[in-house]
Order: sequence, then C-alpha cells, then structure tokens
Amino acid sequence: MKNFKLLIGTLSLFVLMICGFQPITSHAGTMDLITTLVDTLGITKDQAKGGSGALFQNAKDNLSADDFKKVSDTVPDMDGYLAAAPDVKTKGGLGGSIGSSLSSLGGDAAKAGSMLDLSSAFSKLGMDSGTLGKFVPVVLDFVQSKGGESVAGLLKGLWK
Repeated sequence: MKNFKLLIGTLSLFVLMICGFQPITSHAGTMDLITTLVDTLGITKDQAKGGSGALFQNAKDNLSADDFKKVSDTVPDMDGYLAAAPDVKTKGGLGGSIGSSLSSLGGDAAKAGSMLDLSSAFSKLGMDSGTLGKFVPVVLDFVQSKGGESVAGLLKGLWK
C-alpha cells in the first residue's frame, strides 16, 4: 500500500510537470490592485473598486480613444472598474457641474475640473481628497507593472 501511494504521488507530480501547473488567474490583476489598495489605504473593496473606476473613467473622459485603449488593454476587467465608478456628472451636483464647466475651458482649468470630478466621486464613496492623493500612486504603480512606463505616463499626465 505504501508503494502504491508513492507511485500515485510520483505520477501526479510527473503529470503536473509535463502538463504544466497553471493556477486559475481569471481576475488576478484586478484582485492585485484591489487587495493592494485595501491593504495600503485601509479602505473597503467597494471603495477600492469604485475609486479605481473613478480614476479610469477620468482617464477615459480625458485621453484620446487610442490612448485609453492602451490603458484599457493593460488593466484586467476595465469594464468592471468603469461600472463601479460613481456617476458624478449627470446627477447635477455642484461638484460635477463646476468640474464639467472647468473641463470645458481647457488646459489647467480642465485639469482642475477633472480633479474636482474625482474628488466628488471619492466623496460619494465615503473617501476624502486625501485618500485620492494616496490612491493615485498605487494605481499608477499597478498600471506601470502591467503596461510599462509609456502606458503609466499617459495617466501621470492626468493625475499628477
């Protein structure tokens, strides 16, 4: 019986070596970002996903379609992030209205409006602008680890 167990164990190891051991990682990249944000900032998973979604929605609104596609192709489950982002522009709130108005002016005013929209989104998630400031470097590091400096650079121009 002992030899049988040894044979089964050896065969199992052999099969794993031949076939390859592939862990299930369907949304591993997403969980890496969410887990990192939760652990680093002490926020909930919903806040992490919604805050990331707000940042990615901001990128979608402010980058060219080609540049956003580069970001989207880098981030697993981009649609899930975008769906989790709180809606700040169509609710008619003061922050969204001012942010949209400033964004229409272009240049630094547009960036200020964009950041005001982000602050409003974070507020809806129960986080403050200080959390937004801590969020950005974590998301940028994640994007850089997945897509390199060129993709992260697209976002740095928006959020720094």
